[in-house]
Amino acid sequence: MSNHPTIDSSRLNHLHTFLTAAIDRGDLPGAAVQLSQRGETLPARAFGRFAPAADAPPMQPDSIFLVASITKPVVVSAVMLLAERGHLLLDEPASRFVPEFGVHGKEAITLRHLMTHTSGLPDMLPDNQALREAHAPMAEFIRRICDLTPDFPAGTAIQYQSAGIAVLGEIVQRVSGLPLADFLRREIFDPLGMADTALGMAGLPKERLSQVNLPTEQIGADWGWNSDYWRNLAAAWGGMFSTVGDLTRYLQAFLNGGELDGVQVFSRATVAAMLRDQTTPMPGIRVEQKANHPEVAHGWGLGWRLAPAPGWRYFGDLLTPGSFGHGGATGTVCWADPAQETTFVLFTTQPAVWSEPLLGRASNLAAASLYGRH
Repeated sequence: MSNHPTIDSSRLNHLHTFLTAAIDRGDLPGAAVQLSQRGETLPARAFGRFAPAADAPPMQPDSIFLVASITKPVVVSAVMLLAERGHLLLDEPASRFVPEFGVHGKEAITLRHLMTHTSGLPDMLPDNQALREAHAPMAEFIRRICDLTPDFPAGTAIQYQSAGIAVLGEIVQRVSGLPLADFLRREIFDPLGMADTALGMAGLPKERLSQVNLPTEQIGADWGWNSDYWRNLAAAWGGMFSTVGDLTRYLQAFLNGGELDGVQVFSRATVAAMLRDQTTPMPGIRVEQKANHPEVAHGWGLGWRLAPAPGWRYFGDLLTPGSFGHGGATGTVCWADPAQETTFVLFTTQPAVWSEPLLGRASNLAAASLYGRH
């Protein structure tokens, strides 16, 4: 590792020491991390235990994690594949593809609104937990979302919304004629060599799946993150499973203009659109939410959160403008910095409600180590 020309090994060791100390303090049960720069990928590293139990086996570099909301940009990229193939336009109303969605003030919501968290839909359904407790199928979630009245007119504000990503997943299924999980596998995961990634656990080796340290309300529940129900629901907003190695490949494809190992999965135009600031140019968005007000700004591409992102601690403080990524509620973060040709993936099993500051500090350590010698 010390021979790598763009890595400051001593600073990179600070990241490893930091994660080891977090494990020793009990702040994290387990984690895995991988970094790359200029197309060269460092070996993945694992820390701590496979599960929260004190006697759990060690975490492995190829352990599989529930990545939660890192699922969102992947689902958006599936819709973008349909766009680049001529099946839809981003400014078409979502109800053109899901007619039952176009009621109760949602008629003007477009695919772009759903991709940029500007639709007015809530993050989760009001009865989200009750639906999960009842083991509701995804079709029931979609039906309930179609019955919603938005919180504000589309395109007038930014409000993070898992419900909108669920609708995008439904659109992929209706336009392609394939279940969303199958479309992702065939069109994205297989071409990118992401053999250990799936929406839902179908086809993945269960013995390699790490266990989330569940919040109190999920302990003992048969609907929580570690349950068979959630693992098989294949939620478009947060049901993807992956390894740090596979997510590194996904990010690298975006740094390469949609190509990896000679396979052009996404067009360069698709990548450019997904990484372009989509929300600042929207005329109806409140000025204080635009990227030119950095103290409170929300900068969104298509599916990707854009950096810098003040007040959003997953990215830390050192990414250069133009960087992009996402975080997940199960304690996951990934980002790529095109200016530095760098990717960073950190998956933990400690939910972000407890670990978000730690993820941001780890991002700072990674950025400091990979941005050249000092």
